[in-house]
Amino acid sequence: MAIFNFISDNENTLRVGFFFSVLVLMAVWETRAPRRALTQPRALRWANNLGLVFLNSFILRLIFPAAATGVALFAAEHGWGLLNYYSLPLGVSVLISIVALDFIIYLQHVLVHAVPLLWRLHRVHHADLDYDVTTGARFHTLEIILSMLIKFATIVVLGPPVVAVILFEIILNALAMFNHGNVGLPARLDGLLRWFIVTPDMHRVHHSIEDDEANSNFGFNLSCWDRLFGTYREQPRAGHSGMTIGIRKFRSARQAVWISGLLSMPFIGNISGYAINRRSWDQPDEK
Repeated sequence: MAIFNFISDNENTLRVGFFFSVLVLMAVWETRAPRRALTQPRALRWANNLGLVFLNSFILRLIFPAAATGVALFAAEHGWGLLNYYSLPLGVSVLISIVALDFIIYLQHVLVHAVPLLWRLHRVHHADLDYDVTTGARFHTLEIILSMLIKFATIVVLGPPVVAVILFEIILNALAMFNHGNVGLPARLDGLLRWFIVTPDMHRVHHSIEDDEANSNFGFNLSCWDRLFGTYREQPRAGHSGMTIGIRKFRSARQAVWISGLLSMPFIGNISGYAINRRSWDQPDEK
């Protein structure tokens, strides 16, 4: 298809273009109609969150110059992966690939909550004291590297078309910024959309300070996985305006806002008994 060829030929332009377009769009939306009042200066948080994003991008480019699309191209050239064994229409292969990659992202997200050692990395994402568009891209460098390695393994096993990998990463970045936005949708529209995709109100529950709420709504793109696997929670107990965002253990700007604190966070404290199946929310020392 011509559109797929265009996407493959203009990967970098499209990825950068979509990233900055969605970032600006969500920033304007958040400014004009914020869902929650911010507790930290926006400029300070943005400088540190986006600084971490650009640092991660630089390091990934150094370690994995070909990135995920390079692995997909290599797998296709060598006939690796399930989809390379079958002659499916390109559109069907792309659709299957995007859904399968999204499922792996869901499973990975559950994993980094379930394994205490991995939670130490992932809590950098959760420790943000506010919830806005930049939270969606705020991850520790080591988690980004781990995520890329999982993606590589998935591509080798699945054998998705290169264009599917490009589309998935564009969609993932765009929807992650959207559903981390400090915005709200009309209740009826939100209720309808969350049958298909993750909305800001749906995912915000996942960033609650309460453990049982943080251990729910793991989806980034498609909302069906949470419903299918019993991890869906409709609303936070305190409501979206009254809920507290973040992690109990990290409440200062030095720990949870400044990039120095974010980079050192995985190495602070002992590995706790944190477990995904814990349903109490009155044990702050475990988190």
